[in-house]
Amino acid sequence: MVERRNEDVGGIAVHVAQRVSALAAPGEVLVSRTVVDRVTGSNIPFSEGQDHNLKGVPGTRQLFTVES
Repeated sequence: MVERRNEDVGGIAVHVAQRVSALAAPGEVLVSRTVVDRVTGSNIPFSEGQDHNLKGVPGTRQLFTVES
């Protein structure tokens, strides 16, 4: 969920996005299972998912690299 906080945003979705982007290498596009599921049928190629623990986020998240 994204929460609007005056001129800023917050919430778990923003927190997860920050953690995922911090894990990406320079030039790498790393996305969550949610993104992969939302773009089904787009022909965007993804690597096999790998489980990651994201600091401050309960459970593990499967993350994928967008392949070029």
